[in-house]
Amino acid sequence: MKLRVKHTSLAGLAAAVVLVLAGCGGVVEGQATSSLYNPSRVGGMAVTEGPSGLRPDGPAPIGAVINTDNGDIDKLATLSINDLEEYWENNYSPALPGTFRPVDSLMSYDAREHGPEFCGHDTYEVVNASYCLGNRQISWDRGLFLPIAKKFFGELAVTGVLSHEYGHALQRMANLTNPRRTSVLVAEQQADCFAGDYLRWVAEGSSTRFELSTGEGLNKVLAGLLVLRDPVLSPLDDPGDGHGTAIERISAFQLGFTSGSSACAGIDAAEIKRRQGDLPDSLKVDPLGGLISRDAEIDEELLGNAMEVLGAVYAPANPPTLALTESPCADAEATPPVSYCPSTNTIAVDLPGLQKVGQPASEKNLVLVQGDNSALALLTSRYALAVQQGRDMPLRGAVVGLRTACLTGAAQRAMAQEVKTPSGATLVLTAGDIDEAVAGLLSNGLAASDVDGGTVPAGFTRIVAYRSGLVGANLEDCYSRFG
Repeated sequence: MKLRVKHTSLAGLAAAVVLVLAGCGGVVEGQATSSLYNPSRVGGMAVTEGPSGLRPDGPAPIGAVINTDNGDIDKLATLSINDLEEYWENNYSPALPGTFRPVDSLMSYDAREHGPEFCGHDTYEVVNASYCLGNRQISWDRGLFLPIAKKFFGELAVTGVLSHEYGHALQRMANLTNPRRTSVLVAEQQADCFAGDYLRWVAEGSSTRFELSTGEGLNKVLAGLLVLRDPVLSPLDDPGDGHGTAIERISAFQLGFTSGSSACAGIDAAEIKRRQGDLPDSLKVDPLGGLISRDAEIDEELLGNAMEVLGAVYAPANPPTLALTESPCADAEATPPVSYCPSTNTIAVDLPGLQKVGQPASEKNLVLVQGDNSALALLTSRYALAVQQGRDMPLRGAVVGLRTACLTGAAQRAMAQEVKTPSGATLVLTAGDIDEAVAGLLSNGLAASDVDGGTVPAGFTRIVAYRSGLVGANLEDCYSRFG
């Protein structure tokens, strides 16, 4: 976040903490104007809770793995490849041209040790999973990368990583990409899309090896996609090397989940541009390239400036006031660290609690990214509730939570450019700030909740609603879409 305010200091990076995925304030029910935004559905499927991961009665892994240690991670990875190959053997045609052919070989290594080469390169300290075009081989780091994915995001995070790598194999089978002509952005988002297509099959209950709930289970898969993705493009990088921001990559996954492999095959530079809408470039590229901290200290002055900027963005007839102490509210539940009270038209902030939410944590540490906009997105969402009250709209229910997410996204889009305020203070958001907001939608959902903190259980749908405001034309679209 770029700040243009007086006496605001920049906070240094702090020790990263793992964010636990959790719902916020209970689940609420309701309907929206489109099936895509239906609070009780995920890409047309019912929202379900229950076990996610390996089926206890599933088959054993089959197939050779080069350099395997025969441990649990290699067995999980091999089962994932087995499942992917079963799916694509039966679902490759007619959406994709050519003929499906399983990859030629699999390789495991431990990035903490010197081991075999992969694709002509040393695997020491290569904490990753990859596909090699030259010998049609998929490899994975069993020492750090996949164990961390499994520990924090579940067994299907491992499967999700490998489904992305198998997506690269599919691209070459179908002749969809050319290493010399296709941008990295197109190739990566297409692979994300293929992963979404396969994981819908798992969520539908068709896999004999894995099961996936569309509530918390899918939330964890999306969180893993966010954390384990490559860094946001910086100005120091080649524009063709960008893999996409969190919102872009998750939208590619969602495209595959909702529309299938034919939609994935249609991803090209023009399709990505259409999906981006007319987002400002500042929301596509990290202007500082992660070279220095862009996180601002969450303090009273920053919050005051944020309230002024939000007033300019939303232009309410009766702007809410800011209070840094919690007081009983006659007509709403508290939603710490930020609450909105309709009867007093006040946004109450627990400053120490909000500072904790805004404490920087980088995905370089393999945790959900967090920073100043993790906190300011929550403030924005409570301001959005005040705006809805000013229009005499209801403040409770699932549709309200999604409308709030949409209005939050729309405001944050406006804040990607300088917003004129009476005092001249501005807060300018960047691509990394949007990633922080997306992570928050998965970790707690408060930015997509109603006045009592009730939110829909599917982070998938929360993100769809937020993104609809972020790439939409104006605030009015949120009111009509979630009327």
